Amino acid sequence: MRTIDGNPAASGLRVAIVVSKYHDFVTDRLQGGSLAALDAAGVARDGITIVRVPGSFELPSAARHAAEGGRYDAVVCLGCLIKGETPHFEVIASAVAHGLTAAAAATGVPMTFGVLTTNSVEEALARAGDGPDNKGWEAAAAAVELATIVRQLRQP
Repeated sequence: MRTIDGNPAASGLRVAIVVSKYHDFVTDRLQGGSLAALDAAGVARDGITIVRVPGSFELPSAARHAAEGGRYDAVVCLGCLIKGETPHFEVIASAVAHGLTAAAAATGVPMTFGVLTTNSVEEALARAGDGPDNKGWEAAAAAVELATIVRQLRQP
């Protein structure tokens, strides 16, 4: 019997981080968490590309283009949606989640969802603090593990 499990240490991986500029006071912290996680996993800085997009709605398109290029083993997607007074929040959150799922399925490249969907700025900042509890860190760590799983699955 063969068991395939992800490896949290993965030197040699190439990772794109696609990050929304909207609410950058939060997404910059998510990006920092992702970079720290990738560093802890042994991913070299020259193996990382940061792609900054206007908002979370643009994440699926940029992530799909990054994945289609064949240069990345995984794509980490980071954004921040804070609920307001209109249904706009729900529409965007749903579109982003479905768009990233479709992009990952279409390209076969692992993509992780580091998009905060919070009720307030305070909730968003609480999820973007320092260390492994940072949701950007979590998304990058998951991307590393998933990329190592995909590598194993593609081996004969």
